[in-house]
Amino acid sequence: MSRVGKMPVSVPQGVDVAMKDDQINVKGALGTLALAQNALVTIKNDAGKLTFAPANDSREANAMSGTMRQLVNNMVTGVTKGFEKKLSLIGVGYKAQAQGAKLNLTVGYSHPVVMDMPAGIKVETPTPTEVVIKGSDRQRVGQIAAEVRAVRPPEPYKGKGIRYADEKITIKETKKK
Repeated sequence: MSRVGKMPVSVPQGVDVAMKDDQINVKGALGTLALAQNALVTIKNDAGKLTFAPANDSREANAMSGTMRQLVNNMVTGVTKGFEKKLSLIGVGYKAQAQGAKLNLTVGYSHPVVMDMPAGIKVETPTPTEVVIKGSDRQRVGQIAAEVRAVRPPEPYKGKGIRYADEKITIKETKKK
């Protein structure tokens, strides 16, 4: 059995997990998340601990038990604490400004880039060169952060662009005569 799949997911106080025949719903302080249940995995709720077991002895069922366990764990963490991604803008004149559900990016193009944030995703700009994306769904937070980074990815010669706060950019050496 998968090492990750063997570990149970503990459901904290204030989180409600509802399992229907085709869907798992997790409801907490930061919202409600849903996940389609896989036929290869059997899930049991034993007094606040969720256990995941493969439905048969196939390799796919074994792998899917660990995947489902981690997805449900991310849902439980998301509705209790939430997830966030920090982005940094490096470059002269590069700045970001959050206006409600919109993010204005001035990153060296002729016009500012305006991005609409979907429901459930909050965007903050503590300083003009920092962007913080928050939400309860880990996959959506990461996807929105990747889309913001893709507006102006860091270039390898000066390092200018939008990068994750913990990202290290290797600067290339320029050509010599």
